[in-house]
Amino acid sequence: MTHIKPWVLFLSLALAGSVGAQSPQRLPTVPLRAGMFQIQAQVAQSPEQRAIGLMHRKSMPAHEGMLFVFESREVQCFWMKNTHLPLSIAFVADDGRIVSMADMQPMDETSHCSKEPVRYALEMNQGWFAQKGIKPGSRLSGAPFSASQ
Repeated sequence: MTHIKPWVLFLSLALAGSVGAQSPQRLPTVPLRAGMFQIQAQVAQSPEQRAIGLMHRKSMPAHEGMLFVFESREVQCFWMKNTHLPLSIAFVADDGRIVSMADMQPMDETSHCSKEPVRYALEMNQGWFAQKGIKPGSRLSGAPFSASQ
């Protein structure tokens, strides 16, 4: 069983308490592709940016998402505390291959973990991947992925 690192949990809880009624964060974006579909993904790469993620948003355009970038390949786990949008998450290998996916419910503290170590996770509006026929084994392309379709 995978455990969430204590410092990640502490940082997440501390930031959740400090952002309270804050506006959603806006981060630099990177263009990605999933097959023929374009994605404009905000990039969350610092621990603070990843802890806040898509918290406090009431909506998100259909072609936008958030790419979480981690320093090392590990089993990554996400939850939806203070996140109002239903989201789907794809856990992504260095070469852009989607290794596993999950649908996540708003304001839920259930952990959703990758099935193998990864450095990337992409959150999109819930159902986006399914509507596009994108599933585990599909590939994302664009920076930062080392292989393209």
